[in-house]
Amino acid sequence: MSTFQHRPRLLGALALSLLATTQAQDSRRGFAFIGDTHAPDNKLLSSESSPLAWYYNWSPYPNSDLIPTGSLEFIPMIHGIDATEDSRTEQVVGGLDKSSTHLLSFNEPDGTTSSGGSSISPEDAARAYIDYVVPFRNGSKGGRNWKISHPSTTGSGNGLEWLRSFNSSCYDIDPENGCPTDFIAAHWYGDFGGLASWLGTLNEFYNANSTNDSNLKIWVTEMGLPQQSADATVGMMNQTLPYLDGLDYVERYAWFGAFRTDDANEWTGDGVALFDDDGGLTELGALYMGNGFKQGQKGEGSGAGMLNVNMAVVVAMGLVSVLMSIL
Repeated sequence: MSTFQHRPRLLGALALSLLATTQAQDSRRGFAFIGDTHAPDNKLLSSESSPLAWYYNWSPYPNSDLIPTGSLEFIPMIHGIDATEDSRTEQVVGGLDKSSTHLLSFNEPDGTTSSGGSSISPEDAARAYIDYVVPFRNGSKGGRNWKISHPSTTGSGNGLEWLRSFNSSCYDIDPENGCPTDFIAAHWYGDFGGLASWLGTLNEFYNANSTNDSNLKIWVTEMGLPQQSADATVGMMNQTLPYLDGLDYVERYAWFGAFRTDDANEWTGDGVALFDDDGGLTELGALYMGNGFKQGQKGEGSGAGMLNVNMAVVVAMGLVSVLMSIL
């Protein structure tokens, strides 16, 4: 076969790769990763055709079982006080790939350790944040100037009161600067109406009376509809995704459910899972992945075939036609 006959195939692959990378980079969508032992699932989540742009795992250590594609950004987290006292934390964060630019702090400090929270008083959190987290922002720790978040509380009245006390404590310690931040991390488990209300509350709390030159953006780093049916959860997601994509003050968001139904915990229920027991995308998983992904689709290594032709392919072929016309 001649070189010219190879060219359309090569250009098609190139166009598809460029399109997938651009879609992921432009996407707000990511996932909270609990550590899936099923390699095909991980390959699907982190594949070049995936629209997912980022992930985190409640630690500063990236997962080796996710394929690095150049478009999937790992977001490290300083989970609690213990992490600030561990000398390895700064070393690991500083050694991360330069594609990592944002740093999350203190997971659900208003929650209990048994539920995954860091259980820190607002006063102790303010001191640890100023002494340990802020230096990552100014580059004196972590090898670069990281963009840092305030602690992510539970989506509740307790969470809001904790944030009020935290901010007050910050200015008690540093009257001039308080606890500077670059973005806000939020959690929500519940229906769409509650999510919209909670995000509005946080936006008002941080931005309504702000003296900043620009408003702080919100990252929804955990969200889900616990203990509900698959149909109810799909309905909630159908409302949520276009809403979050359209909000100017939401920069990124992550669904809690990047696992199989049989790996779901009792509190969330299996309705939040993106994969079924056999590793195929659930209806919810296909909806979250978007871009022509289909219910039942599996990742490489599970016997799954190539992706079905979808709109991305059509657009890519259009790009190929343009490229061919100028060659």
